[in-house]
Amino acid sequence: MTTLNISAVSAARDNAYRKIAWRLMPFLMLCYLCAYLDRVNVGFAKLQMMDDLHFSETVYGLGAGIFFIGYFLFEVPSNLILHRVGARRWIARIMITWGLISAMFAFVETTWQFYLLRFLLGVAEAGLAPGLLLYLTYWFPSSRRARMTVLWFIAIPLSGMIGGPLSGWIMSSAHGVHGWAGWQWMFVLEAIPTLLMGLVVLMVMKDRVEDAPWLDEHEKRLVREDLDADNQHKHTHGSVAAFIRDRRLWLLAMIYFCVVMGQYALTFWLPTLVKNAGLSAPLDIGLMTSVPYLCAIVVMLLAGRSGDRHRERRWHMIIPMFAGAAGLVLATLFGHNVMLSVGFLCLAAAGILSASSLFWMLPTNLLGGVSAAAGIAAVNCFANLAGFFSPYLVGGISSATGSPAWGMYLITLILAAGALLVLRIPAAQVNR
Repeated sequence: MTTLNISAVSAARDNAYRKIAWRLMPFLMLCYLCAYLDRVNVGFAKLQMMDDLHFSETVYGLGAGIFFIGYFLFEVPSNLILHRVGARRWIARIMITWGLISAMFAFVETTWQFYLLRFLLGVAEAGLAPGLLLYLTYWFPSSRRARMTVLWFIAIPLSGMIGGPLSGWIMSSAHGVHGWAGWQWMFVLEAIPTLLMGLVVLMVMKDRVEDAPWLDEHEKRLVREDLDADNQHKHTHGSVAAFIRDRRLWLLAMIYFCVVMGQYALTFWLPTLVKNAGLSAPLDIGLMTSVPYLCAIVVMLLAGRSGDRHRERRWHMIIPMFAGAAGLVLATLFGHNVMLSVGFLCLAAAGILSASSLFWMLPTNLLGGVSAAAGIAAVNCFANLAGFFSPYLVGGISSATGSPAWGMYLITLILAAGALLVLRIPAAQVNR
């Protein structure tokens, strides 16, 4: 093949992935933004509903965490169903059911109703994150996927940036309208985008490269060749027993467990940390909590680009994890100074969320086929048990000590331990 032909093929390939990115990524980001909006809002509802419903910190922590029990139990089956029936129908089902359940929180009156709905919300949403991660492997090879994964994960800090001020504004302005509290209106109004996106998924999403009308046949062939070549380097398990015995999966699950402990410490306790620093109005708290998420977006984009450019995955996780741990410690130590606390929370959010997004280059570089569907879901569902332990531990420690400080110190130790575990993964297996 001549140099001119090689250049033409390379340009056609780049153009194909550019089309895919513009068609898929904004849409996938909106889906995940809706998911995290429904996770962020319970942290803001806490500011009012705990007093209205007479919930303790422990009750809130258990309720926030019990979501992940339902998530844990149903995540692997959900991803296997997605792999079989297609992403379009299954992602739509997930979004519509969890939107309906999220709106029902407006009618919670008792502790057990709160626990039940949080559990059912986890069941409904199970499979969304690993399903969308698996979906990315259907369209992008490993060498191009870090930037796309990070771009998709930007929905997490975006949900914080949008959800914080939005939740604060709804809770302040709608409080007392038609006899409802602000937190009740927040749950109903913020469920509407999720329901609408679920319907849009059915109309817009395509399951495979071959189904994409925006690619011509030559572009489809180039992308399929890349994906087939990429999958040749990936491992598939011959049996369920081999899958369970794979130590790499358990190591990946432990690493991500540590990351998620930090991630949900931010998700569920960031409004409380900002409030403890000296702010009181829900709208002011919402606006201030958007700042760490804005910083996280910038760092995540830079980290994803750097990871792909250098084809390096391990240190691009380790350094952000240590930075996130340091940020949590310093934000807690300077917890009564608004500017210093928020500044260190920026460091914590940037580090933890960058590590969370870049982590997924590890299992998606190692596994292919059905093993990828099951492996991504298994790692994610085990690690998301941290979503149960993180708020429950911090809530219990806060109730016992009167401060979330010691809970945050525990989270930082777990983050640091997870960073050291990353070194146990051979670089040659993931640096592609």
